Amino acid sequence: MRLKLLNNIKSVRGMHDFLPKTTTIWQKIEYKIKKVLNSYGYNEIKFPIIENNKLFKRAIGNITDIVEKEMYSFYDKNGNYLTLRPEGTASCVRASIENGILYNQEQRLWYFGPMFRYERPQKGRYRQFNQIGIEIFGLPESNIEIELLMITLRWWKILNISKYMKLEINYIGSIKERKQYKKDLIIFLEKYKNKLDLECKNRLYKNPLRILDTKNIKIIKILKKAPNLKYYLNKKSISYFNNLLYLLKFFKINYIVNKNLFRGLDYYNNTVFEWKTNFFKNKSITICAGGRYDNLVKKIGGFDVPAIGCAMGFERLLMLFLKCKKKKKNIIDYINIYIIVHNFNKQNIFIKFAEILRDLLPKIKVFLDFNYKKKIKKKIIKAKKMKSLFILIENKNKIKTNKLIMKNLINGNKLIKTKKQIIKILLKKLLNNIH
Repeated sequence: MRLKLLNNIKSVRGMHDFLPKTTTIWQKIEYKIKKVLNSYGYNEIKFPIIENNKLFKRAIGNITDIVEKEMYSFYDKNGNYLTLRPEGTASCVRASIENGILYNQEQRLWYFGPMFRYERPQKGRYRQFNQIGIEIFGLPESNIEIELLMITLRWWKILNISKYMKLEINYIGSIKERKQYKKDLIIFLEKYKNKLDLECKNRLYKNPLRILDTKNIKIIKILKKAPNLKYYLNKKSISYFNNLLYLLKFFKINYIVNKNLFRGLDYYNNTVFEWKTNFFKNKSITICAGGRYDNLVKKIGGFDVPAIGCAMGFERLLMLFLKCKKKKKNIIDYINIYIIVHNFNKQNIFIKFAEILRDLLPKIKVFLDFNYKKKIKKKIIKAKKMKSLFILIENKNKIKTNKLIMKNLINGNKLIKTKKQIIKILLKKLLNNIH
């Protein structure tokens, strides 16, 4: 229950709080995703939240929406112009170059953490958001692209959301191949200039490819007549993309070729893709996206290194997962042992006993109820609400004072045993069943 307080301080717009009920689910999803990455032999990399502003201007491009409108930038006390990272790829490349792990080496990396963009807050899209990113360096062939897509597909499978996901893919060629296409696209769009919305008009000469990604239905109809990039690609590019599509079919990865998919960052080339869902009232939302960026390492200051990667918005994934899981019992996090302490003078004994249980069963969850004023009946009700498996209560019987009452909430059985006996029972019941 939220209290209405006078002059209370609220969170900054676009910054979101996640309460324990949600963070428990968050942790489970995060664990499963990281487990997949580890199973493919990928290694975690960590880099700072704050970077030099020049990094993103050089990497992302001066005329992108992110650099022009969305970055959180500021001067520090020494006059350095710094930026809260709006995405992870540029930082990952900078860290890899600076620490010398790319020269004549293959790297398969992943990271997870907060990013910041000043954009219109909406459901599942916040100004501080979390991304899980994958970045692969040193592999120019299409087989690594298949592996990357297989990793993401495995994510959807282990989370039981694969039926709600669809893969859209495109081949945007090299900068050289897109040069003439951009000119012809501008010429085409100038014919419809009076029908373009303000955002598209602003992009027309700065970044016309971004117009292809518009959500405006009227402009989407116009774009159906627009030039098709595939006619501007050379034979090598066409052969590469056809081979990639063959591999997708071979490995039974369903896809749709979207000729208007270009992505919003300047560093992409050749293959680009997005995993989308229509689960939310038939509105298409991108959950995970990425592509090749073979020129970025050199652009930032490193060697000529082929690269590909993707990033997934964790809040959007969480939102989809929660929406799919209609039965709450599938996502409740259980307390394994609920210990009721009703005698203040014996609290140290119970604390010590709880520590012994945690040492013997490090994966279990032990909860101590220290509320001495509440009646035991109310504490038991609370234990049941928390979906506890076992309740341990001090035995008040004068004859058996060294024993505890153990209630099994799974089958309703009630036992009175010594601590050593209870430990044996719990080890047998829980040791092989806690993951």
